[in-house]
Amino acid sequence: MGTIIFWVVVLVFVVYVIAIYNGLVMARNQFKNAFAQIDVQLQRRYDLIPNLVESTKAYIKHERETLEAVVAARNQAQAASRAAAASPGDSAAMGALGAAEGVLGATLGRFFALAEAYPDLKANQTIQQLMEELSSTENKVAFSRQHFNDSVMSYNNKREQFPNNVIAGPFGFQPAGLLEIESPEAKKAVKVQF
Repeated sequence: MGTIIFWVVVLVFVVYVIAIYNGLVMARNQFKNAFAQIDVQLQRRYDLIPNLVESTKAYIKHERETLEAVVAARNQAQAASRAAAASPGDSAAMGALGAAEGVLGATLGRFFALAEAYPDLKANQTIQQLMEELSSTENKVAFSRQHFNDSVMSYNNKREQFPNNVIAGPFGFQPAGLLEIESPEAKKAVKVQF
């Protein structure tokens, strides 16, 4: 009788450990999926920016520095996004992406302020459509980033709670980093208006 009770207790313990492990795997996969959604929106944003820059070159010929800064910031942010996509929970990768997105947001802000000074540019249908798409994408990026950060927080909470923390460490469940934009002006969605 004592042997049966012992094996039942061992079986219940093993099932409990498996349930905790599977819960941690699901939480980790959820934040990775949430980052994949950010990655889709960021790629859309990165694809729109060169079209916008090319469309405005004819109007803003003598503002070459600003156009080059936008392209350089876009390329830097895209590279940081690729690195973060390879390891969506890595704090260093998320920090680098947040910093690169901050620079891109600030550069786009300067670009849009500059574009305000050109009435012909504001009246161009193609540019208006690109600005509208970029504005919509900015909102989607913000929503996706919020969902990602919520998923990371849920995973980290689950990982740190007892008895999950006893199982998380030995099985390699590392803390995940949030995606935070560093500059205050970049935290705001880019305001596009003509």
